[in-house]
Amino acid sequence: MRPATEIVKRVLQTEKGTRVAARDQYLVKVALNANKIEIRQAVEELFSVKVTKVNTHIAHGKWRRLSVKRGRRSDWKKAIVTLTKGQKIEVKT
Repeated sequence: MRPATEIVKRVLQTEKGTRVAARDQYLVKVALNANKIEIRQAVEELFSVKVTKVNTHIAHGKWRRLSVKRGRRSDWKKAIVTLTKGQKIEVKT
């Protein structure tokens, strides 16, 4: 079993993240090869909350150009974690 800090990279603070926080949901950047069960266990361990549902999404890296060279940003995985009613994750700004 991998450590929880290796699975959960960080809590995303975006406009969408603040909108869904009102519904007890949080956006979390996770390891690309993490599954929903590992994500649930890691979030519960790190933040001491009870997770009811996990949805995942793989964001594909964008193509970028620097002068004449082309490159691609790396792919990353986002998880939308739903907590039980009334619980929340404290995020430092």
